[in-house]
Amino acid sequence: MSILRRTGKNALLLMVVLVSLLMAACSTGLPVNYSSNTGKGSTNTTTGTSSFPTTSPQLRTPAFAQAGQEASTVQVLASVNPTLIVQFPLFPSGIKALFPNATALVTVLQGNPQTNDFDTLIVDVQHMPPNQKFTVFLTELSAKPFGHAEYVGDVITRGDGSGESIFHLIVFVAFAADARNSTVASADQSGNASGIQLEHVGMWFDGISAARQVLSNPALAGTPFDGGGGITHAGPQAMTDGQTLPVI
Repeated sequence: MSILRRTGKNALLLMVVLVSLLMAACSTGLPVNYSSNTGKGSTNTTTGTSSFPTTSPQLRTPAFAQAGQEASTVQVLASVNPTLIVQFPLFPSGIKALFPNATALVTVLQGNPQTNDFDTLIVDVQHMPPNQKFTVFLTELSAKPFGHAEYVGDVITRGDGSGESIFHLIVFVAFAADARNSTVASADQSGNASGIQLEHVGMWFDGISAARQVLSNPALAGTPFDGGGGITHAGPQAMTDGQTLPVI
């Protein structure tokens, strides 16, 4: 029993010594104001907190295409190099008679072209037909016959006619190609390029039945601007960039 007691006391004493050593190490550590500064921000090694730069990054407005080769509705926004951000509006087309105040703003963002394989396309709509689904397409032409087209995705409006969607895809250099005719080429921002450039944006009713009901026109013809469900089950164009010159 005495041996066990001595062993217990020794263990307790050893624990007290270890705790004392640990506390001493903490109290004699690095100075409180010691920090490691990398130039981008600093980390306080005592508190573990981080600080952030206090100066704003330098913005620049990059050149986009050339004068006379881009629609006047396109705005290039200031951004941090190498980001490119452009914006342009869409206007009512097939819904103009009943929804003349409908608006849409398209924002296209290109990050670092050396590391990103896609762009970001944001569509924000207001005062559109409520509770409806619309398809977004990149097209060769902004008006009929629209030419080549690429499906992007859907925008679904709320009860107040607003809605927004964010898509990730190639936008600035989108094109349609026909491998049966490799000689087809068209100009883009970089010069002569393969295929047919898709430099416009439009929105369509995704279903002809909904379009006929919303627009009170049972004679509306269907269009192919939606996948599946029959060749011409989609409705007419609702919004267009309305430009002859490219917007993207």
